[in-house]
Amino acid sequence: MTFTKQFVGILLFTMSFLSFPRTADGAVDVLGVMAAELDRSVEVLSKESTPLYFLSYEITEEDRVSVVASFGAVSRNSRSEGRILDIDLRVGDKNLDNTHPVRDGREFDFRRPSRTQVPVSDPEALRAALWLATDRKYRQATERLARVKASVRIKVDEGDRAADFSPQQAEEFIDKPRSIAVDASAWADNLKRYSAPFAQADHILSGSAALAAVVVTRWYVNSEGARIRTSDTSYRLSVFGSTKADDGMYLPRYEQFFVFSEDDMPDDETVMETVGQVIEDLQALRVAPVTGPYSGPAILSGRASGVFFHEILGHRVEGHRQREAGDAQTFKDMAGESVLPESFSVVFDPSVSRAGGTDLAGSFKFDNEGVKGQRVVVIDQGVLKRFLMSRRPIERFSGSNGHGRKQPGFAPVARQSNLFVEVSEPLSESGLKAMLVAQLREEGEEYGLLFDAIQGGFTFTGRVVPNAFNVLPTMVYRIYPDGREELVRGVDLIGTPLTTFSKIAAGGTELATFNGVCGAESGGVPVSAISPSILVSQIEVQRKEKSQQRLPLLPAPLGLAAGGHALALGGLR
Repeated sequence: MTFTKQFVGILLFTMSFLSFPRTADGAVDVLGVMAAELDRSVEVLSKESTPLYFLSYEITEEDRVSVVASFGAVSRNSRSEGRILDIDLRVGDKNLDNTHPVRDGREFDFRRPSRTQVPVSDPEALRAALWLATDRKYRQATERLARVKASVRIKVDEGDRAADFSPQQAEEFIDKPRSIAVDASAWADNLKRYSAPFAQADHILSGSAALAAVVVTRWYVNSEGARIRTSDTSYRLSVFGSTKADDGMYLPRYEQFFVFSEDDMPDDETVMETVGQVIEDLQALRVAPVTGPYSGPAILSGRASGVFFHEILGHRVEGHRQREAGDAQTFKDMAGESVLPESFSVVFDPSVSRAGGTDLAGSFKFDNEGVKGQRVVVIDQGVLKRFLMSRRPIERFSGSNGHGRKQPGFAPVARQSNLFVEVSEPLSESGLKAMLVAQLREEGEEYGLLFDAIQGGFTFTGRVVPNAFNVLPTMVYRIYPDGREELVRGVDLIGTPLTTFSKIAAGGTELATFNGVCGAESGGVPVSAISPSILVSQIEVQRKEKSQQRLPLLPAPLGLAAGGHALALGGLR
């Protein structure tokens, strides 16, 4: 009985001694709680036999509304919240620490994703979650450092002897909290109306409209003294349709609108025009002739060239790739050398949030390592100047330029942001076409190609798999020597980077923006590419993958419901 009273007394004293920070309105001061636990962890773990030398906490909260309608009816209407903790805990020192690649075929083992869910509404619960996660992370870090040291002793010289970490000046920034107040019911009605026309076309296999509205709040603290809170909203309205040709080829078409404020969403007329264009394009693609493998001149529209530069250049100037043994390191030793025509420059700038009337998905204030997003001139008048850098140095480039990025649950590496292609001597769109036609006539070619709309793309930067890229077009046209244009289907744009760069001939005047999500080692991150049309004197295309499945044997049921005629627009509301 006496023991119980003493225990209760100690417990009450401890709880009254701890002071959990709160904001002026009484809410939990999440940054304050994180900072307090971080300071305590640093004090204790820096005195261990294998001392901690750097620690950061990042909590990412996502509040998401998702509404999808297909063929005029709602198929999903949901709201979700989640909070994920990421810890960067380093033992050893900045020259050699636990994040150093272990060259035993598992270079990326420290980047394996983990999704540690944490509470933020209760300070005691948050601090307990931070404590347990930090202890686990420390044990993993010390074990891995031992493997790192063993690997360094027995493996061949790595070549790049840069440090594993770059100290940075601590930043303090407190953004105002934001929220989304989407009327999901009203948007469900809108999406039903937008997707209804797909049901009126019997050639459509899938047709949908979707809204994703999200507010992302990030809290970041580190042992250097950084204290950062950012809060950002975004709204993505997408229209998707697909069909099949008689030969079984799958044909998708996708369009989207991306904005930071719901007030900037497109009006009904604009969306309905887009839906109508997607339906019309899919019908045209079904009957378009198939074009085969080709090598020759081509024009890439602004959106197509944006994806083109993202894939063949952007990933190859991400800093960490220049020192990883398994990467082809295409541009590692080319700093100061010409890699593009003198009239071309390429800049990455996450500080720009809008260009040409379009919001940019790749913009951000701070990266995931507490470094302010910065403008980086990667190529200046054709000459490679620098790389995109996280806090992992490479030879000749020791500091971060604010591009250490990740999806929650992953470890950050150098990633792209907003890619801008700038041309000092641009030509009009008609001028680019005239150049292409002139080349066709001079070389006696039957036709050239125009890549207008792009679904996406991917690239390989390693040494084992060919160091190549594949851009996936959806709308491709043949351009004949007499200037005629003909829609075709069935090809993907492929190639290798250095050869393709050497064939870029000119750029246009009209910029276009591609907003998307890029997937790589650190997960999916939002990116943008802003580029003019370009003329490439020689590109290569290969046959697109084709399904062996036949068209549906049954006719579309909605067409039958209308007696073979189109349903009224509001028929499925």
